[in-house]
Amino acid sequence: MSGSAPDVTIIDSGGANLASLRFALERLGASSVVSSEPAVIAAARRVLLPGVGAAADAMARLRAAGLDAVIPRLQQPLLGICLGMQLLFQSSEEGDTQCLGVIEGRVRRIAGSSQLPVPHMGWNDLQVRQADPLLRGFGADDYFYFVHGFAAAVGAHTLASTEYGAPFSSVVRHGNFRGVQFHPERSASSGARLLRNFLEL
Repeated sequence: MSGSAPDVTIIDSGGANLASLRFALERLGASSVVSSEPAVIAAARRVLLPGVGAAADAMARLRAAGLDAVIPRLQQPLLGICLGMQLLFQSSEEGDTQCLGVIEGRVRRIAGSSQLPVPHMGWNDLQVRQADPLLRGFGADDYFYFVHGFAAAVGAHTLASTEYGAPFSSVVRHGNFRGVQFHPERSASSGARLLRNFLEL
């Protein structure tokens, strides 16, 4: 998969577990680079948008780097991970944040309960709703690792949903933009397969 350009450019959105993501790609034989430079990201073969922490802080970092204008115009495959997926939507209840606006909708706080604490943390499965190359080879035995307190509702963009009290979007797509609410780099063999599918897009 390697060539003159890295297989994947990871957007340096700050605070993300970039080292484990790069190691997960390395195990698949893929080269990667971390960058916040608009020109590097615009020229990338594939783009990962990871994110942890608060939506407002992440968007402030993207705006400071001029990436809020660059990301929505990208034509190559892009995968948002966890908060990075949420940033693809129009807005988030978390800090009443205006996001990148690639996918229609608003990310909202998960309504927890005494039996379902928030954040949703741990292993959960996917209900595939639409076939997509990103989800090739997945079945009922595949589990993924989640850590999040906010989520996007199920809609036309939803490729797969996950139940936590109510269904939420765990995999989304709009054109060349895809997002996963879980952490593939922390999801063992199932996460590795998803990243391999991304590398083959």
